[in-house]
Amino acid sequence: MKMRGFSASATAAGVRKKDRLDLGLIYSDVPAVTAGVFTTNLVKAAPLIIDMERLKQGVSQAILVNSGCANACGGQAGRKAALKTGALAAKALKIPENLVQLASTGVIGEPLNVAAFEKAMPELVASLSPDGFAAVAQAMMTTDTRPKMVERSIDVGGATVNFLGLAKGSGMIMPNMATMLAFVVTDARIGFPELHRALTAGVSHTFNRITVDGDSSTNDMVLVMANGLAKNPWIDDQTPNHLAAFEAALTAVLRDLALMIVADGEGASKFITIRVSGAKEADDAHRIARTVANSNLVKTAFFGEDANWGRILAAMGRSGVRFDPEQVDSAFNGVTLVKNGLAVGGDAEKSASQALREKEITVDITLPDGKANDEVYTCDLSIDYVKINADYRS
Repeated sequence: MKMRGFSASATAAGVRKKDRLDLGLIYSDVPAVTAGVFTTNLVKAAPLIIDMERLKQGVSQAILVNSGCANACGGQAGRKAALKTGALAAKALKIPENLVQLASTGVIGEPLNVAAFEKAMPELVASLSPDGFAAVAQAMMTTDTRPKMVERSIDVGGATVNFLGLAKGSGMIMPNMATMLAFVVTDARIGFPELHRALTAGVSHTFNRITVDGDSSTNDMVLVMANGLAKNPWIDDQTPNHLAAFEAALTAVLRDLALMIVADGEGASKFITIRVSGAKEADDAHRIARTVANSNLVKTAFFGEDANWGRILAAMGRSGVRFDPEQVDSAFNGVTLVKNGLAVGGDAEKSASQALREKEITVDITLPDGKANDEVYTCDLSIDYVKINADYRS
């Protein structure tokens, strides 16, 4: 798919290591309505501080992203470095500096190699192409094992509206807004309030429902740029059908990216869905699901393919949600292990352990307290996760 009015490029700039793509650029031919959601971590990287201020105008024209260095915890020097890289891009693109959004990922606490940006910028801009997005997805990677990219098209009043999404993320994943880096470009014609509302709602049901290791990054962000070149009928509250279609498509793109991140969790061998139903309130269902999903004991049991259902109930018990343990049912991939808080017995545990050999596992937790439900997506915790993160900076 070639997005109307959008192009991208990537290059091996040598931000931290040589001979690997590590600097990417996304560009819109015209200023694009832009919305963003950022990490709730109190410690925010320099690019986020700049982006949050710039996005008050609701418009941008370029995203400059690097891997290898997070440019976080660098103080005033880090902010000056980020501003300098943005200025380099703006000058080469011949656009105002405040229309450049900045994103970084990599090692925290190291200074940004601005000289690498300066040297690479002419080639980066000259190589902009409608076919360059796959290269940007690769340049964003750190511990990811594969790039993450999604495309989707919908009809809006007889006009085809396209979406293209990129993401990176593998570890330090449990946001309260987004996860690591995700960018979506669309040629839809939509206003800022509607775009921001659609993004916030979409993130709530996608990126806010995943966890790899319970950590939130200093650099998490999701940006959506809409340049309007599809020339579709205007999407706003006066056209509820168009707005609903746009929101559904954007959420679908975000969900696909979020699930790709979980599936690519550092050292992960299994993709796990924790599904809670019958809770009194939606927040109760979410808190239980997230607590179970974040339990290292639960995650290691899945890695070991051990149907240790007691760890599920133990995690539920520390979620802060009040429930009757003697009225809990639980199943692994449809195999019921627990009924009214007690082991079913017989061959159930053997069958459940057999089910845990699958690459995709669903844990169903059923309560009798109401009609609220929720899902959180996670992965197992393996020996490789420890190895990857023990020498990440090496």
